[in-house]
Amino acid sequence: MHIRKATREDVPLILDFIHGIARYEKMEDDVQVTEDMLRDWVFDRQIAEVVFAMEDDQEVGFVLYFHNYSTFVGKAGLYIEDLYVKPEFRGKGYGKALFLYLAHTALQRGCGRMEWTCLNWNKPSIRFYRSMGAVPLDDWRIYRLTEDGLRALETSQPAR
Repeated sequence: MHIRKATREDVPLILDFIHGIARYEKMEDDVQVTEDMLRDWVFDRQIAEVVFAMEDDQEVGFVLYFHNYSTFVGKAGLYIEDLYVKPEFRGKGYGKALFLYLAHTALQRGCGRMEWTCLNWNKPSIRFYRSMGAVPLDDWRIYRLTEDGLRALETSQPAR
């Protein structure tokens, strides 16, 4: 078992993993990303990073993450967008290896915390995260403005 960083040539594989997690989360119809978008945002703009968990020469899991910033902590944080291990490889330590890699990366980069979201019905993932020492933030609710919502606001006048 080892971890390797994704390269530009891995874009189709990254997209396959995204579709895998979307199927698992029953959200496949929500996937809009394309290979070109991944190439642009992950490799050209370097907004996000991807690593794979490997068994021999086979990619069995992946994680896509990026930095955010906490004004309260005064430091960057590491935000996990997706962490996914193929079903047939679960329970073998690949998810833990990816998680520990990210924790090490966060500390190495001086980050003040690591955060992610998890669907409330995803009990196996919740158990896993709690076993790693994570605590839920029950007082917080996520809000989202989609691209359509952003476009609707585009015509609004900014505060002066």
